[in-house]
Order: sequence, then structure tokens, then C-alpha cells
Amino acid sequence: MAHPSSAPPVRNVVILGGGPAGLTAAWKLAELGRPCTLLEASGTFGGLCRTERWQGYYCDLGGHRLFTKFDEVLALWQTVLGDDLLVRPRLSRIYYHGRFFHYPLAIRNALANLGPLEATRCVASWARARARPRPTPESFDGWVSQRFGRRLFEIFFRTYTEKVWGIPTRELSADWASQRIKDLDLGAAIRGAVRDLLPSLIRPDAAQHASLIEEFRYPRTGPGLLFDTMAAQAESRGARLLLRHRVVRVEHHEGRVTRVWVRQPDGGEIAFEGEDFLSSIPLTELISCLSPDPPPEVVRAARALTYRHMLVVLLVADRPGLFPDTWIYVHDPGLAVGRIQNFGNWSPAMVPDPATSSLGLEYFCSDGDRIWTMQDQDLQDLAQRELRQTGLLGDARILGGTVFRARQAYPVYARGYERHLEVLRSYLQRLGNLQPMGRYGMFKYNNADHSTLTALLAVENLDGAAHDLWSVNADTAYHELRGDQTRRVSGGL
Repeated sequence: MAHPSSAPPVRNVVILGGGPAGLTAAWKLAELGRPCTLLEASGTFGGLCRTERWQGYYCDLGGHRLFTKFDEVLALWQTVLGDDLLVRPRLSRIYYHGRFFHYPLAIRNALANLGPLEATRCVASWARARARPRPTPESFDGWVSQRFGRRLFEIFFRTYTEKVWGIPTRELSADWASQRIKDLDLGAAIRGAVRDLLPSLIRPDAAQHASLIEEFRYPRTGPGLLFDTMAAQAESRGARLLLRHRVVRVEHHEGRVTRVWVRQPDGGEIAFEGEDFLSSIPLTELISCLSPDPPPEVVRAARALTYRHMLVVLLVADRPGLFPDTWIYVHDPGLAVGRIQNFGNWSPAMVPDPATSSLGLEYFCSDGDRIWTMQDQDLQDLAQRELRQTGLLGDARILGGTVFRARQAYPVYARGYERHLEVLRSYLQRLGNLQPMGRYGMFKYNNADHSTLTALLAVENLDGAAHDLWSVNADTAYHELRGDQTRRVSGGL
């Protein structure tokens, strides 16, 4: 006589958002043979990590190189992409007042470019800051100035940071600085620069260490290839992935989410029920969609958190190899552009015509900003003028271009944001079958690997694990570090 199976019933999982975290969760669940439904508001997968196209040219919104210290994340990327996951050489620099500086900052290069007088002032400023330590500052400018000196802060940190976040650095939380640049030691970097100047006297093998080459992994045609492939593989294993399905209401009862309502492409609404829910949509949107409404203090906390938008002006020039960099940070206060990507150096497959160069100029914006509301042609004209001003374009001619916009690209770490975030986090913990994950879902400036890891851990939690997803990215010591950490210092860029 056959006996009923004692295996637990399969639980349906509903995933909100189709960015890196959402797609990773769907891919992993499909690999495990678990039913899931993913709901994505836009018409493409990947979120900010999507790849846009224009006349055969690929545009990566933000420049998403893949680097990780998590073996499981790297294994997943390699499994999904195989030979389409390239290893690429990296060169990036900072443009400031007509000069180019190595990035991460090489002290000897930086001081030489600044000139002897300014270099002396920078070192003296750093020495004064280290000689007069103060209580841990709350603002970004206080944290960086105390660690590196005021003059280096003004040159290499302030302008670019304010371009990205749209607020004065004194209003930006020190938490941002401590996450991105906490393990860097300018004193060690200066000592390393001195050793470089006297290699034969101090360290005979210094030249060998100085020749380290930095590389990164990158999908053949941009990050969108990773997530489009991931989506196709998940669907082939039974996952249900729905584009243009915007979450409008998240119903909950007695500490559990019961169903999610979405608006379909035709304007109608439909509900999706499940036993478990994973959310990578913007945290503030999730709060606004909850039904019944959260308490007033939770709503106020959500309204206090903001995101920063980004737009990319894609320009195609009639010359190949305009400059060797993969990307350039623009610290010059006289230019609105924040960063310049050279897509052919990311991957030759990004540029269909090898006789041309494809460049992406990034501008960071908020609702109502002049640049955010400009017409596309005006933006292209502005980008071309600023590109020529840097000298990177030379006498090349622009053949054409377009503009891509990305809303809510970066969570803004304004001073006091931690208190508001903790209010939201504490409230959502009451919903036992809902897990926020990823950059948007947790209001954390995650890289792609951190977002991927939160998704993998969230899936493990569905089977009884007790991972704290909020602790992911608490230690980012590997950001922008080279093999010899003592000789270079990187900014929070």
C-alpha cells in the first residue's frame, strides 16, 4: 500500500523587481526546481545594470565591471555566461583642471601633477589633520578631511561627490565614506611613494610590484547580457518572469504578506498570491504600496529617504582609440559631467564599427534639475561641448548619439538617513515572509556582487537558514584596492 509523501508542500515565491537581486533569486529558485513569479515594472531586465542599444552600439548605464570576493557569486556569473564573461584590462583616471590623475590615486603621480607648491600644501594639510585628531565626524567632508587633509578633500573628493549626490558634502553622512574608503591609509601611501622614488636603496623589487596590472570581468556586450541570459535560463527551468507589471499594492495580514497587486500593460490590475515574497523594488516604494498602511512614523521615515537619478549621453565619434581609459572621473567643478565611459575599452563587442569610438557621458540629477529636464538634443550638445573641453575628443567628429535615463539610480546617504532606514527595517521585520534585498530593496549602495549575494542568501533563508541580509556590504574592504595596498589610496567615487 502506497503511503502519502511526507515531503513538505512546495511554496510559491513571488519576487518584486527584475534587477540583479530579483533575477538572481529567480534563477536560483528555478535551478532548485522551486516555483516562482517575478514582477518587473519596466520593459527590460537588469535594473540599472541593463544594457541599452542605439544603432548597434551598446551602452552600459554606469559602467558595471564585475568584481567580487565571494566565490559563490563568481561561480554563478561563470555558470550563466561561460565564455561570454571576459577578463578585461582596466585603466581609469581622474580629470581635474586640465590634468589627468591615476585612479586609484597614485601619490607620486598626484603630487607631481599638482605641482610642488600644491603638493606641499596637501601633505602639510594631511599632517595637520593627523596631528589634531577629533571625535569621529558625522559628515562626509569631516570624515575625509580628518583622514586625508582638507586640501586633498577639496581636490579629489568634494566636487565629484557633490555631483553624484546633489547635496553639499557636509550634509552627506560619514557612513558613506566609512563604507567606501575606510581601509585606506594616506600615510602608508606616502611612505610607499618614497620607496618608489628610491627603489634600489630601499626595496630592489619595487619595480616589479609597481607593474601590477588590474583586470576585471565583464560580459561581452555589457551587463545586460548577464541578466538577459539569466532570465532566459530561469524561464527555461519554469520560472515565470513578467515585464511591465508594476507593483501597486502589497497586502498583509497578521504579520504576513498575502498577495501583491500589479498593474498590467493594458492598465488592468491582477493579484499574485504566494507563501514567500522577496522584494528588490525601491524600499520607499514598497512602504508606499503596503496595505494596510504602515504607521505614520514609518511613512515619514520612508519619505525622508531619497534616490538620485542618472542619465547617460551616448556619443559616437568618427575615430577609434580616442583615449586608453575604460572610464574617467571628472572632478573639474567647471564641468557638469561626472564620469566618461569609453565602451570599446570595456569590450570591443560594444562598438559595431571598429573605426569609431562610443562614449557615455554620465550626469547625476534629481527631479526638477535643469539637466534632468533638458531635451535630448540639448543634452547631446552639452555633452559634446564638455567632452571637447577635456581635450579627449581631439579633432574627432561626432557622428550622432542619444540619451538614456535611469530613475532612482543611487540611494542618497544624507545625514540622519540611518535613523530613517532603521525605522523601515524594524517595521518590515514584522512581516515574517517578506525579505528586502539588493540595492534598491535595502536602500544600500550595493555593488552587483553584494546584490547577488543578498538574493542567494534570501533563497537559503526560505529553506530555514537565518542569514541577516542587512549585514551584507557591512565590510567593503576590497573596494578599489590593488595588490600592494600600501602604495595607493582610492577615493569614494
